[in-house]
Amino acid sequence: MIGKRGFDNEKYLREQTDAILERVNTFKGKLYLEFGGKIIFDYHASRVLPGFDPNVKMRLLQKLKDKADIVLCIYAGDIERRKVRADFGITYDVDAMKLIDDLRDWEIEVSAVVITRFDNQPAAKIFKNKLERYGIKVYTHSYTKGYPTDIDVIVSDEGYGANTYLKTKNSLVIVTGPGPGSGKLATCLSQLYHDYRRGKKSGYSKFETFPIWSIPLKHPVNVAYEAATADLRDYNLIDSFHLEAYNKTAVNYNRDMEVFPVLKRILEKITGAESIYKSPTDMGVNRAGFGIIDDSVVKEASRQEIIRRYFRASCEHMMGFTGKETVERIELLMEELKIKDVDRKVVEPARKAREEAKEKGKGNEGIFCGAAIELKDGSVVAGKNSNLMHASSSLILNAIKKLADIPDNIHLLSPQTIESIANLKKNILNTKTLSLDLEEALTALSISAAANPTSQVAMERLKELRGTEVHITHMPTSGDEAGLRNLGVNLTSEPNFSTKSLFSS
Repeated sequence: MIGKRGFDNEKYLREQTDAILERVNTFKGKLYLEFGGKIIFDYHASRVLPGFDPNVKMRLLQKLKDKADIVLCIYAGDIERRKVRADFGITYDVDAMKLIDDLRDWEIEVSAVVITRFDNQPAAKIFKNKLERYGIKVYTHSYTKGYPTDIDVIVSDEGYGANTYLKTKNSLVIVTGPGPGSGKLATCLSQLYHDYRRGKKSGYSKFETFPIWSIPLKHPVNVAYEAATADLRDYNLIDSFHLEAYNKTAVNYNRDMEVFPVLKRILEKITGAESIYKSPTDMGVNRAGFGIIDDSVVKEASRQEIIRRYFRASCEHMMGFTGKETVERIELLMEELKIKDVDRKVVEPARKAREEAKEKGKGNEGIFCGAAIELKDGSVVAGKNSNLMHASSSLILNAIKKLADIPDNIHLLSPQTIESIANLKKNILNTKTLSLDLEEALTALSISAAANPTSQVAMERLKELRGTEVHITHMPTSGDEAGLRNLGVNLTSEPNFSTKSLFSS
């Protein structure tokens, strides 16, 4: 499965660019384009659509950069409660700053940052001050008065009119933000209100990759989106407005369907004319469905993503981050598609490695862990924990030894190096656990490589692990998680703690 391509990225990029520019030409003023999903490093899309470039949206922005302003929205409440982006393990405010840096790396500047639903939250004020001291323009918008029921108040100087107007240069204004609920829609509509007050006939549109409107409702790609948003209680459904208007089937999701009647009325109130949009699907400019070139590959990749989401939700439930109903929701989706957790190729080998560790350590106290990785040639390598190493550490060392054709009895880490690290942890740092986590093992490998050509050869193979599949039978420690994330593997783990220590967990 690894390496098979089901999506034509270049075709998608061409079609998506044309669709956006065509929508820009629909309006005489500006087009405020709500950019949903992750603008960069969209690994969900690349996992369910093999061949999809996780940075294709950035490439799209680069093609449009001379025609577009970029506005970044972030919800003040997400800053205050330090909401975390799971794939990077960083908070949303840090993710926003990272996004600004990433855009600059692509020679794209953010025109402004909008802190939405701002109510003088202390953490949001600190975030605002920091950005402004870096010379970034920051606006604050409060909660929209009257929303969502009182249209007359919403579309008035008390509602959208109370928000500061953002000055932009280009006919296309891309409004994005980290995660759902960042206030992108309200920012677009506030701008639209101010433009019409100034005599500019601007418009609004939406760019969301998922769900894909042009494929079946129960296609695994769309089901995988439901699994990814199970904690938000999102679900897909047929766009009844589209069906009624055009007698054509299109797929959308509940929040867009629920808000459409209100949004349509708001747009008509702002513009003073009948809306050109007859359905939520009409509002979108998504062309992802037309980039699929091998449906069977995409279906299987999406089934695998649903299993990954199940393991992630199970671990988040164990850690107290989400409720049991999120896990149960994904379990129902798995039942619908007749898939099980063991359909993930690395699950059973990891569990087998754990049992081998138990057998080997019989009579010893502690937690026994197993891990497995599927390499790009389809082969599976396992590893287990010991007094010397975490399961993730032994797994990665075993994997690169296989890739480099190094026999099992050859050690990549010298005994002196391991002994020196153990001495540091025990006698100087007073650490309880002496075995090496993955970050420590990789550091030790780099030291050994300076004097050992075999270690150097093995270390060079680490880059071949990017995009491979890994499963471990316990939730990773911070050192293991950081190491696996830096290697770029697709990780799942069982909802088991790796230690009996509450602080370490």
